[in-house]
Amino acid sequence: MGEAIDASIDDVKSEDQVKDLDVRRNKRSQKYLISVEKRGICYLSRVPPHMDPGSLRQILSKYGEVQRIYLIPEDPTVQVHRKKVGGLRGKQFSEGWVEFTKKSMAKRVARMLNGEQIGGRRRSSFYYDIWNIKYLSKFKWEDMTNEIANKNHTREQKLAMELSAAKRERDFYLSKVDQSRALVSIKERFKKVCIRLSTILFQQCLFSLA
Repeated sequence: MGEAIDASIDDVKSEDQVKDLDVRRNKRSQKYLISVEKRGICYLSRVPPHMDPGSLRQILSKYGEVQRIYLIPEDPTVQVHRKKVGGLRGKQFSEGWVEFTKKSMAKRVARMLNGEQIGGRRRSSFYYDIWNIKYLSKFKWEDMTNEIANKNHTREQKLAMELSAAKRERDFYLSKVDQSRALVSIKERFKKVCIRLSTILFQQCLFSLA
């Protein structure tokens, strides 16, 4: 009897522990959602050469707490062309987003830096570059990821259409090549037949004269 009571008490304890764990998880998730709602995002329409997420975080962290940074790598064809003409080597970025802990912080950073010289250390390769940064009102990080996903999907569809068109052109060209080869073959056979007929007729003429 005593063992049964002890077992039931342990069951109650485990149930309470699970409930307590769920409550704490819910509180943490609520706190996280609240913190996300307070965040603000800035958009960089241009990323200076040699600037990467690490250097960008280091610079902007002086003005406010930075949460997340995402920079879009430049088009590979642009990178290949730049290297061919002897331009800058290495990975470059075209545009990006920066998430600050607070909206007011993001607004202040965009208002203060946009159009200004980046500055910093004079040895920096982007010391004389100009900030192109804008605060995105009512914009969430998920909006950015969805936008990028949509762009990638559109790019993949466009690439698939271009590949399909290229395949159709290739097949059409090959069919024309095959037709051309067939016509050449027919002409050659016709020529041989004509020669044979001419030879036969000539021989018949000689035979009749004889």
